This record gives sequence, structure tokens and C-alpha cells, in this order.
Amino acid sequence: MRTQWIRWPESVLARFGGEPVAFGGDYNPEQWDESVWPEDVRLMREAGVNLVTVGVFAWSTLQPSPETWNFGWLDRVLDLLHAGGIAVDLATATASPPPWLTTRFPEVLPVDRAGRTMSQGGRQAWSPSSRVYREHSLALVERLARRYGGHPALALWHVSNELGGHNSRCYDDATAVAFRGWLARRYHDSLDELNAAWTAAGWSQTYSAWEEIQPPRLTFTDSNPTQLLDFDRFSSDQLREQLRAESAVLRRITPDVPVTTNLVLFDAGKNLNYSSWIGEVDLIASDHYLRPTPDAHVELSFSADRARGLSEGGPWLLMETATGATSWRPVNPAKRPGQLRRDVFGHVARGADGICFFQWRAARGGAERFHSAMLPHAGPDSRKFREVTALGAELARCAEVLGARVVAPAALLFSEESWWAAEREGHPHNGLSYAECALRWYRSLRDAGITVDVVPPSADLSGYRLVVVPMLYLVRDGDAAAIAQAAHAGATVLVTYFSGIVDEFDRVRLGGYPGAFRELLGVRVEEFAPLADGDRVDIDGLTGPATVTTWHEQIDLTDAVAEASYASGDFAGGPAVTRATRGGGEAWYVGVELGDDARRRLVAELARRHEIAAPPAGGLEAVVRRSGAHDYLFLINHGEAAATVAGSGTDLLDGSVHEGAIEVPAGGVRVVRGEDAAGGV
Repeated sequence: MRTQWIRWPESVLARFGGEPVAFGGDYNPEQWDESVWPEDVRLMREAGVNLVTVGVFAWSTLQPSPETWNFGWLDRVLDLLHAGGIAVDLATATASPPPWLTTRFPEVLPVDRAGRTMSQGGRQAWSPSSRVYREHSLALVERLARRYGGHPALALWHVSNELGGHNSRCYDDATAVAFRGWLARRYHDSLDELNAAWTAAGWSQTYSAWEEIQPPRLTFTDSNPTQLLDFDRFSSDQLREQLRAESAVLRRITPDVPVTTNLVLFDAGKNLNYSSWIGEVDLIASDHYLRPTPDAHVELSFSADRARGLSEGGPWLLMETATGATSWRPVNPAKRPGQLRRDVFGHVARGADGICFFQWRAARGGAERFHSAMLPHAGPDSRKFREVTALGAELARCAEVLGARVVAPAALLFSEESWWAAEREGHPHNGLSYAECALRWYRSLRDAGITVDVVPPSADLSGYRLVVVPMLYLVRDGDAAAIAQAAHAGATVLVTYFSGIVDEFDRVRLGGYPGAFRELLGVRVEEFAPLADGDRVDIDGLTGPATVTTWHEQIDLTDAVAEASYASGDFAGGPAVTRATRGGGEAWYVGVELGDDARRRLVAELARRHEIAAPPAGGLEAVVRRSGAHDYLFLINHGEAAATVAGSGTDLLDGSVHEGAIEVPAGGVRVVRGEDAAGGV
């Protein structure tokens, strides 16, 4: 990944007296009468906005017909924003093609797995394999780059929008041709190599010509799992190629303007292998919309830590989030008082150097008319706008935190390929959720006060004291070796059940489970023993007395020792959680699906043994960002009572000075600057 950050215009630097924390959101002036624009800029300045994304869905406005281009309105908008000291993240507007394109060339439209062609009228109505779409989209990008590449408001290029959010899997004829070409390159023009990788002899699927291969369209029975896996990889690569193609145009014409695109790292993030995309952008930008669950802030932290992991510890930008309610869920609750502030500083604590929202002004019409905004339907005389304005002022006070790196002694490995493969049909237990397993372990780490980098298995693991590997069902040989090396180098590595089971072709590793990790863990399992609904067994030991559901297995020790054992069931007396000494470190295996309390106890014990962290006061989230001589301690109180931690320094938000103890009010936030860089968290 490149190292550029936002290229701030001189007008912004002068307005803020230096580089600010990026603050703003999507601005859609084409949806409003031009008479509204000056008020928008005035209110943006009042709220402290310094960056807006313009043009995401403006293709039909910019090019209303094949032969007609309309740039005058965008000229005026960019000039107005520049005069107001507001930078522009200019979108390439390729996210949704205009109706004239899909009417004239219906082959542009995507086709679902059942063979149904999707219609114009929503968004992202294009097939990633369409050559017609690629040609017209790049023509648009070329015109935008040449016209606005030198505009003084331009700070950043924004390629498309949420690539893969809706059209990540397409099954049209153009996709079939492109898929065959991708497979031919992957398997070195050898059908024998492909047939072996796919175990195509099963169910009489051996191919004798490339033309016989189709995308994995709807079938009566389970599809070939390796064909599905390769189609996932291909689909991710197709959208990455669109990103590459647009970026190439932008970099050729405007080489000094950084390029990004907004990634969706949870839920829809399953669609794409973002770990392979990081070299395509100059900075990581992500979208995050809070799930309406009681502990939604845990998943928010996970997503933020994953964005930082993809950014290799560097700064990243929250490109989209909501000030309040979304509009696409069955019920879209508003945020409670104070929640917006906590959410925003949760992202900043975990490395975000910019916070942007969808969107600036709440829409009057269209599909997202009830989606919350910085400026709500109620106007500036509203609680929401006052909250937004207060946030802008507080973020301005945090400019000195820019570039500070999060102190994280632990890594949690997260693989999109394993996500795809682990949740296929035809498994010992078809109710397992890879993402929820990762989130459960993450929650326990967070509860123990351990800050975590969420990184791909290919990441550099040196320097981490704890490496957690939840349900890494599919793992490549090189990544498995690197995980083992981390243990030998001194880290504590914890691997859960259903890990290391298959190779990169979704072929079972023979000789016993957990496959790639048998030697590292010092255990061998001959047979899976998932538990049916309602079944349960008891375990005891380091985890304390606990009841296990969903998954257990009979574990044979080779050179590991038991840290928890079965107290009931067919495997009573046998090991359930094991530990093996490896070089300067340890390798733990958790062969059961632990409940929340047992998992929390295990993680807390590992933290205590290795002096990694101490749990903060109840409901308090504590994260340190370090820069030069200063530690910046972010304290976010999700509880309903004030909480106190040891520490000294000055709160950047309200200027209060703390000596020896820092109290955080119920629902409150503090960003405390210490005078000297201290030890890790």
C-alpha cells in the first residue's frame, strides 16, 4: 500500500492553521436547487466540516445522454467549496451507470445465480465483466481527471463506491468468458491441473474443454466447493481490476493526487478479498454502519481494528458512517444521546485520522430519504446538527493526534478466503459462522483490555505477544508456517477448532485434524464431533466449570498438555483445551466452542500470565495511540456510571488536567495526552 494521505488544499490548511482531522461527509448538490448551495457551505463551516465527497452517484447528471456532457454545475460547486475552505474528495461517479447506457447496452446489466437479469432503477446495475461498462466508465474518469485534476479544492480521488456491495457475484455470459480466462491463467492453461485442484472426478465433473466451464450458477445439489471458491476469488479480482483501471487513469493524469475507494469491512465485506486490494489504494477508507445490537460498539471496534490492520498500522479514513438511523434494516433505531460521540471517538481511538458521514444534507426523496444526515430534515435548529457541530469542534482539538499509531500487543487473524470456504454447505456442522466466531474471540480480548490488530494471515506477525487464530478453516502452507514461527519466536498463539483443515483448493489435509496446525499444537484429532441442537457437555480446568455446545472433539495429545478437560460425555477425562511449548512461546488449541464466560476467563488468564493488559473499569474502553514523546489515552465509557482509571495528563477535549487518576463520566469520552511515552497497553 502507498503512504500518501489526503492532499489538503492551501485554503483548508490556512483555515485550520495546519492539517486537520478530516471531518465531513457525502455531499450531493445535484439533488438540490442551486440556491441551497451557499447555505450548505455556510453551515458546513459552522459545523467544522473540511472534507466532502462529491459526485458518487452523479453519472447521469454529468452525462445525461451519450453525446451530452454537463460539467457546469460541478465547476460551480467545487469553486464554492474551495472558497469556503472545504476540500473535495471527488468521486469518479462510476458507481451506477445512467439509464441511457443500460437501455442502449442491456448486456451491461448484472445477472444473478438463477439467471435473472437485474433491472436499471436501483444502484450498481452493472456487470464487472462488461467491456461496454468498462469502456464508458473509463471515458468518464478520463474527462473528470482532465477537467478537475488541477482544481485547488481537489484533495482525494474516490473510485466508484462500495465496490462489491451489491454486484460482487455476477453470472452473465461475459462473466462466463472472463471466468474461463481467469481459470486458464490460474491453472497455467492446463485442464488437468484444474481438474485435479477441483477434484473434478467427483460427481462426474471432469472438464475436457475450457468452454464447458460455467460460473457456479444455480444447481439442484451442492456445487463443487473449489469451483465456488475460485469464483469468489475471480469475482473479487474482477472488481479489483475495475479499481485498477480507474486508478490507472487518475494516476496517469494526476500523479500527485491520492486515490482511494471505500471498503465495507463487515457484513457485505464478505464479498471481496480486501486483503489483496491494499496495494491498489493510497490510503485505506472504510464504511461502517452500526448494527442495532446491545454491544454494537464491539463490532464497531472490530471493524476499526480491521481497517487499521489493512492499513498496516498507518492512518485510515472512515469514509461513511451514520449520524443516527440507517434506512435499510427492518427497524432503524436512532442513536441514543451521546452515542454518536462515543462511536466517532471509538474510530479515532483505533487509528482513524478522519471521520465522514453519509450524508451531509438529508435527502427529500429517493431510496435513502430517511437515512440520517449531518444536517437533518429538521434543519440546523436540531439536536443532531448541534451534536455534529460539537463533534467538529472536538475533532479540531485532536489534530495533534494525527499520525499517532495504535499500541496493539495482540493480533487476530481474519481471512476472507477462509470466511468464504468455512461457511459453505457440506460441512460437519453447517451452522458455523466464521465471522461470528472471530467476533466472539475479539470481544473476549477487548473485555480483557487487550487492543488488537485484525490482520490477514499473510501479515507480519513479529512483535505481537499474542496471536489468536479463530476458525482458520482454509490456510495456505506459507501462512501456517508463519503462524508457527510466531510461536517459536516467543508469541502465545491460540488456535480454535475447525482451523487448518483444508488447503487453498478446499481439499482436506490428510493425516488427522487440525491439519496444517497439528505439529504446532502437538495434538491430533481423528474425527469431528459437532453437537446437535440441545446437546451439551461439561468441561473444567483453566476455563473454570463450563458447558460446551455446538462443537467438541476427541483430542489425542502428542506433546501438548491439557489445560481444560471434559467432565462429561463420550470424551470425559480427555483434553478439551491444550497447550504446547514452542521455542520461546506457546501454542494453545481450543477444541470446543466455549461459552462467553469460559472464553473470557481463558483470555483473561493468558493476559495475566503474559502481562499483556489489565481489564479496565466496567464499561470503559481504553486504547492508546503513540506519537513521539506522547501517549494519547482514549477512554470511552459505555457504562451508565462514572469510571476511573489510573493515569495523568491533559484532556484534549475539555482541557481538564488529571493527576494520578482519570474519571470518565457515564457515557463520556476523554482523550488524555500524557507527557512521556509509556509502556504498551
